[in-house]
Amino acid sequence: MIDFMNTVEYEYIEDDIIHLDWREHIRLRPGMYVGKLGDGTAHDDGIYVLLKEVIDNSIDEYVMGYGKSIVITISEDKEVRVRDFGRGIPLGKVVDVSSKMNTGAKYTSGAFVNSVGLNGVGIKAVNALSSLFEITSFRDGQYAKARYCRGILLDEEQGSTSEENGTLVIFSPDETLFGVFEYNNDYIEAMLKNYSFLNAGLKLTFNEASYCSQNGLLDLLNNNLNEEALYEPVHLKSQYIEIALTHTSGYGESFYSFVNGQHTPQGGTHLSAFKEGLVKTIKEFYKKDFDPDDVRTSMVAAISIKVQEPVFESQTKTKLGSKDMGAGLPTIKNCIIDFLKQTLDNYLHKHSAMADILLHKIVDAEKDRKAIAGVKKLARERAKKASLHNKKLRDCRIHYNSKDVNSEKSTLFITEGNSASGSITKSRDVNTQAVFSLRGKPKNTYGISKSIVYKNEEFNLLQAALNIEEDLDNLRYNKVVIATDADVDGMHIRLLIITFFLNFFPDLIRQDHLYILQTPLFRVRNKKKTIYCYSEEEKMQAIKKLGSVEITRFKGLGEISADEFAGFIGENIRLDPVKLGKNDMIHDLLTFYMGTNTPYRQGFIIENLRNEEELGV
Repeated sequence: MIDFMNTVEYEYIEDDIIHLDWREHIRLRPGMYVGKLGDGTAHDDGIYVLLKEVIDNSIDEYVMGYGKSIVITISEDKEVRVRDFGRGIPLGKVVDVSSKMNTGAKYTSGAFVNSVGLNGVGIKAVNALSSLFEITSFRDGQYAKARYCRGILLDEEQGSTSEENGTLVIFSPDETLFGVFEYNNDYIEAMLKNYSFLNAGLKLTFNEASYCSQNGLLDLLNNNLNEEALYEPVHLKSQYIEIALTHTSGYGESFYSFVNGQHTPQGGTHLSAFKEGLVKTIKEFYKKDFDPDDVRTSMVAAISIKVQEPVFESQTKTKLGSKDMGAGLPTIKNCIIDFLKQTLDNYLHKHSAMADILLHKIVDAEKDRKAIAGVKKLARERAKKASLHNKKLRDCRIHYNSKDVNSEKSTLFITEGNSASGSITKSRDVNTQAVFSLRGKPKNTYGISKSIVYKNEEFNLLQAALNIEEDLDNLRYNKVVIATDADVDGMHIRLLIITFFLNFFPDLIRQDHLYILQTPLFRVRNKKKTIYCYSEEEKMQAIKKLGSVEITRFKGLGEISADEFAGFIGENIRLDPVKLGKNDMIHDLLTFYMGTNTPYRQGFIIENLRNEEELGV
């Protein structure tokens, strides 16, 4: 325990005051500029922010009407190249815009309107955090190039060229800062698809795969639907606002929000205004005082707005803080609400069949909410009482002072049985890792109403532990990790848990919060060294490396000691994200794998069965 009353005295002198130049500050405090560094396993790791900062500048060129394509390549040695065909940077300013903070053309000039990069920082952060950074501008038969190492200018040159106008940026993230990292092409693909949806007609090419959208947010919505839409998505568009929306038959609500082509996963003033305006318009159209939750239940929607000089809450631009659209325009709130009152109201009047479907959906949601209202209060009290006495949840210290905090470092392990939960509990990082212990196999939730969540003690307590009873906004853990045995029973429990989340909380998966813990299948050791192996291939490699060895086959998490477990859930943790693909329809998945079609599922298993000899087990 720290004794704050007995600190060592320190003389505060002039030499303690130091000045950092731009590159030193960025490298000392990279989190201020790119968020967390990461190793590429998370979609918001720093290496993707660097890529986004470069592409954003190319997007701004397209928005201003210059350059219809952007080409991105990433080589095997992780060198990134981004080439656009815009106007190109004025040749005499290539060094300034890449190495002088708060320098750019997006402050007051008319060269860029409705731009994302307004602080003159982004490209400098890429420069300072890269072991190699090279920027070349091609303009009217001439070029200017500057090359850097970790923000230090190495050389520059100018000359004639036959290249088309535009800009080429080449960079390699600095491994002395980022450590060992790998790019996940799925994350890059998702990023580029969003860019294409928000910039209809723009062609983006990544390692020879191309992305181009002609229908904007309508394409985005159709690309992200994992359940059948109850009605054709509504697509509304004006000079400054674009909206697409529909409802499905599932639970939860999914919103995709953007500002000037920038994805804002944490929403902000524009998303809040959209939710308010949507409910207000629908209530006025039907002349009924609907509960907002009933209107938004199972909604999937996307909103994109164009704002002059947007203000974000951080350099990574994940949440909009602006209140104004721009000079001479109403506030963001008034602009969006007025837009919905006019366009959505008109759409509902013109499409009476769709309006009837929407009304029926809202009424069903209202009935469902009222049906569980009776058990909800009792369940909440039971969860509150149980949390004081049972040992199902062993929380982490980061939550002791704030029950609603969702730290990016926090993790909840969902385990089966006392032995497994005991091992993880003893070996976990008590500051950031929590453990929730299941009792036996959970119920198959396919085809049952959400009231079961409140009536079933296991699910009710799990929901309470995650703090997702109302919505995911107050989710207490950034990563929810299913930790079950690598056997038939463990796999079954894993599927039942995933079914629960898919059925009632699909956004937990859509927003990349759900993972599967990979635990070693084998321990291969000799007198000098021990290697833990996660597959047959790794086991054979370990045997080859160590020679004469002792091999242990782990059948369950409970067989792994707490001391050993510490190495698997710390820095070397292996997590497989649970993801929904473009063609993964939730209802179809649950019906086939968890429904009552036993003969069909049995046939599928027999057709795809491989015996132990084929698997090498």
